[in-house]
Amino acid sequence: MRIAYAVPLLIILTAFATSVYFYPQMPDKIASHWDAAGNVNGYMDKTIALFLVPVISVLLFLLFMALPRIDPKKQNIGKFRKYYDRFVVLMIAFLFYVHVLIVEWNLGVAFSMGQMLAPAIGVFFYYIGILTGHSKRNYSIGIRTPWTLSNEKVWDKTHLVGGRLFRVAGVIAIFGAALPQHAFLLVLAPIITASIAVYIYSYFIFRKLKSGRKQ
Repeated sequence: MRIAYAVPLLIILTAFATSVYFYPQMPDKIASHWDAAGNVNGYMDKTIALFLVPVISVLLFLLFMALPRIDPKKQNIGKFRKYYDRFVVLMIAFLFYVHVLIVEWNLGVAFSMGQMLAPAIGVFFYYIGILTGHSKRNYSIGIRTPWTLSNEKVWDKTHLVGGRLFRVAGVIAIFGAALPQHAFLLVLAPIITASIAVYIYSYFIFRKLKSGRKQ
C-alpha cells in the first residue's frame, strides 16, 4: 500500500478511536467554535462534535485520492505527485491536530485556541507554498484562475510567485504562537493577502504575455 494511503488512514482510524475512547467523559454539549479572541461562541451535540472532524477527514481523503485519477490533465499531476501525496498526509494530520485540540479543551485543559492553531496553520500553508511551487497545470490542484488555466506560462509564473508568498504567509502565521493576542490577525491577514495577490498577479502576467504576442 502506498504511504500516501496508509498514513492518512492510520491517522483517521486514530481520530475515530480517540472519539470513541473519550466519548463517555464528554459533556452533552461540546465547545466547537471559537471567536478571534479565543472565546467559545459555538457548541454542538457531543456525538456530532466528536465524529465531525473524523468524518470530514474520510471525505476529504477520498476526494483527494480521486482527483489525480479523474482530472483531465492527470498526467501533469503525476509530475508532482510526491508533493501532492505529502500534502494529503499533512492535511489529514492537521485535521487530527484540530480534533485533538477540541477534545482536550472539552476535557478541561486550558489553553489559547488561536495560539495553538497558529503554528499548525503556518506549517500547513508553508507546505502549500511548496506544493504550489512544484505544481503543473491541471484543473484540480493549485492556483486555478481563468488566466492560469488558459496559459501554461501564466500558470508557471503565477505558481512560482504564489509558492513564495504562501511560504512567507506560513512563516508569519507561525509567529502567532508567540503573540497569542495577535494570533488571529497573523494567521488570516497574510493568507488572504497572498491569495488576492496571486489572483491579481495571474491576470497581469496574462495581459503582459498577450500584449507581447501582439507586438
